[in-house]
Amino acid sequence: MKIGFIGLGNMGAPMAINLAKSGHELVGYDSSINVPKEIFQGGSAQFCAKDSDVVVLMLPNGVISKSVAFDILPIMQTGSILVDCSTIDVASAKEINQIASDNSINFLDAPVSGGVIGASSGSLTFMVGGEKNIYNKLIPLFEVMGQKSVFCGSAGSGQSAKICNNMILGVTMIATCEAFALADNLGLDRQAMYDVVSTSSGSSWSMNTYCPAKGIGPISPSDNEYAPGFASDLMLKDLRLAQQAANEVQAYTPMGKVAVDIYETFVEKNNGSGLDFSAILPWIKKING
Repeated sequence: MKIGFIGLGNMGAPMAINLAKSGHELVGYDSSINVPKEIFQGGSAQFCAKDSDVVVLMLPNGVISKSVAFDILPIMQTGSILVDCSTIDVASAKEINQIASDNSINFLDAPVSGGVIGASSGSLTFMVGGEKNIYNKLIPLFEVMGQKSVFCGSAGSGQSAKICNNMILGVTMIATCEAFALADNLGLDRQAMYDVVSTSSGSSWSMNTYCPAKGIGPISPSDNEYAPGFASDLMLKDLRLAQQAANEVQAYTPMGKVAVDIYETFVEKNNGSGLDFSAILPWIKKING
């Protein structure tokens, strides 16, 4: 299978490398980053797309995804497949799907969970929206790049699943950080707190796998000065996407809204930009004194 891969940043590059290593003919392009040596470099997005059976996008936001998609769809082969692994708003995913259909191109929105570590190790989870038969054709590609793919429904459903998941993640991380800060003020040992909560009804991925307290639980960004595994800026972006979608369908999501407010304050007013999203903990500790 011939694959074009557009967007070779922290996530896209290792995903593309895994596809190339699996034996697929792959050509990659990024407008601002040097293409890794493992990937044949195309001179433009159009070059990557023109003769490819599948084109994968991994781009920063919906504006860029739409711009690139609208640029390449008219020149893609009839019946080929465009897969957008970027995390974008649901409306943009549906708009790209419509333009793809108008050009006789198949489209899947397939955002991922797992971060840079998952992209490098090939252990991502893909949340996929589009036509089921097209998804079935690409399961072998998802299996190369990830450990799991879930078909979520029609176009836009992958993005819907991603923002719902990350709204839960943002809210539970805030709650986990607040609980550790409270435990500190109460004089409760952090390890004791972890041992109780991680095996009780308060357990969560944020506590058990990605603990925000340094030296507690499995190794996480808290053990590396909160160098980002998943940056606070990206969490803020995803929480905003969730609230945008909630507003569009008039869904009541008060905790999601509060999470946006907290991450906005942390990222934009308290030097949280560039830190992992679990760095909320030392910030709350500082507020508590």
